[in-house]
Formats: sequence, C-alpha cells, structure tokens
Amino acid sequence: MGRINGTNDSRMDLDTKYGLIRIVNEPTYSFDSTDNTRRYAQEIRLADDSVSSIHGIHLNGDGIVVVGAGGGCSAVHEHSALIMDDKLYLAVGDSVACMSLESTHELLWSVQTDMATCFGIYWAEHQRALISHGELEISRLSTDGVIAWQTSGADIFTEGVRLLPNYIEVVDFNKAIYRLDYSTGEVLRP
Repeated sequence: MGRINGTNDSRMDLDTKYGLIRIVNEPTYSFDSTDNTRRYAQEIRLADDSVSSIHGIHLNGDGIVVVGAGGGCSAVHEHSALIMDDKLYLAVGDSVACMSLESTHELLWSVQTDMATCFGIYWAEHQRALISHGELEISRLSTDGVIAWQTSGADIFTEGVRLLPNYIEVVDFNKAIYRLDYSTGEVLRP
C-alpha cells in the first residue's frame, strides 16, 4: 500500500517498487486536446457521456495516464487510490478503475460502484475485500472488479467509513450508523 503526502493540495503520493506515483485532480483537462497544461501518455474515459471527474497519474514525474469518469465530482484525497499486487485501484467519479503498474499501464477493468459518486476505495486485509465508499452505496468488489454486494442507506453516506475487524461501519448524513457484514453487505443489528 502507499501513503498520502499529507498536504491539502488535492494530490496523493504513493511509494511503490516502480517509483513515486502521484495522483492529482485535473478538473480543466480536455480529452483529445493539445492545449492541456499537463500531458499524459494515455487517456482513459470511463464514461460514454460527460466526464465530471478527471484524475491524472504520474510515475516519477512523468504523466502516464489520465482517467475521466461520470457521476458526481470526486477529488483526490487519502482514500482515492491504493496499490496491491502491481495494480493501482483508483476511485474516480462514480467508478473504481484497476490499472496495471507494469510497463504498459493498461486499464484492466472498471466498474461503476455508485449511482452518484465513489468517495473512496479501501482494502480490508483481514477480510481480503475491496470496499467502495459511495455516496449512495457501499460495495464490496473482488480484485477482478466483480461486485459481490451493494448496500444503500436511508440517506447519503457522507459522514465516514471505518473498516473494523467484524464489520464495516458507515455513517450517513443524518448521523445514522450502519454496521455492514463483510460477507453479505447486510446491516447487522447491534
């Protein structure tokens, strides 16, 4: 796994065996344009329609890939990406994308994990589970991008998520607390 740089400038730095990966917001980036401030070797659009969130990925200072997705706007923060097994898992817009960190930096898969916005991606080591924190849905994904389950609440999940040993704890806008079973996504009773 990597670490965030600890600043408030909407970027995330991850130390990897390939070097330093930096993820940045690119709100003014235009796909297929030569007038962008920063250049990337690859452009990936996850949405067929309008793109609302764009994140750039740099490796050792070189722009390798820029990824755009639909849904609500997402910003880069400490849970925007994680690295495991030579793969980068990126939360952008309403989706999670998985990219190879080997020389081609290809998109391995992407999946829409929320009808609105994917706020972040988490790895629960003890459960071997990828967890997507969405605005409307919490989802468990396989490392191959298959959604095992999705759970919604009474309101939007804007007040945080914690991966605890026996369950996932999420809090909605009204401060209601949900404890979700890792295996099924069902809400556990206290």
